[in-house]
Amino acid sequence: MSADIGIIGGSGLYDMAELSEREERVVTTPFGEPSGPYVLASLRGKRVAFLARHGAGHRLMPSELNYRANIFGFKMLGVTHILSASAVGSLKEEYPPLDLVFPDQFIDRTFNRIGTFFGNGLVGHVGFAHPLCDRVSAVMADAADAAGARVHRGGTYVCMEGPQFSTLAESRLYRSWGADIIGMTNLQEAKLAREAEICYATMALVTDYDCWHPDHDAVTVDMVIANLTHNAKTAQQVIADTVAALDGTRPCACKDALGTALITRPDAVPAQVKRALAPIIGRYLPAAD
Repeated sequence: MSADIGIIGGSGLYDMAELSEREERVVTTPFGEPSGPYVLASLRGKRVAFLARHGAGHRLMPSELNYRANIFGFKMLGVTHILSASAVGSLKEEYPPLDLVFPDQFIDRTFNRIGTFFGNGLVGHVGFAHPLCDRVSAVMADAADAAGARVHRGGTYVCMEGPQFSTLAESRLYRSWGADIIGMTNLQEAKLAREAEICYATMALVTDYDCWHPDHDAVTVDMVIANLTHNAKTAQQVIADTVAALDGTRPCACKDALGTALITRPDAVPAQVKRALAPIIGRYLPAAD
């Protein structure tokens, strides 16, 4: 059984009540094990694959996530669109807790992660000036508007390493850069989805003001979870309505991201790499029989 749409649930969103005809699928990838089994299910008449980003019981830190396995697993299941939900801190007064942000840019402040499928004899450089799928982001934002949420379209997401929250100096620095929100997970997902030619968009749920705000100078897990729980119902509705609205067409450039990205001479790419990456590169570099 395959799926067209992938859903990545973040902190506070470990399942979706509206999923029906559920089937757990364990997927093994060339990059190891994903965060857990994928839940293949029906949602608003579409086949979807749901993955809890941090695993059952929220046991995986952002730095421990096997981003490559998670995204490659979706590709193996036939997914063409990924809808992500994640908790973020706000870097602007006008983005208070419980607001929803649909970012369109990233700043990378991670240092301990692998964010590419390439290497081991194959080099590829995908375009990443516009790191999220504009079309899917717009559909998600429209669904959030219709659900009555306070919505911000566009914005820059600072992806930090964690697991600690920001220092005050860091928080002030990111604000001076004009960044809007801060989180720990979405950048590598977006990079890998682009390499896998999957449309990727994220719904960022604001849980706190980071530590720059004079009235919020200490971010706590209790604060984050309380606000996520408050927003969980809205988040599930937005995702379900987005799934219903997506029609399967892909007029964006995401679907052809590798068309001009592979630079290694085809006959120099190791056969085992061609076989391992076949779900991603097969239409450009077929594996030998």
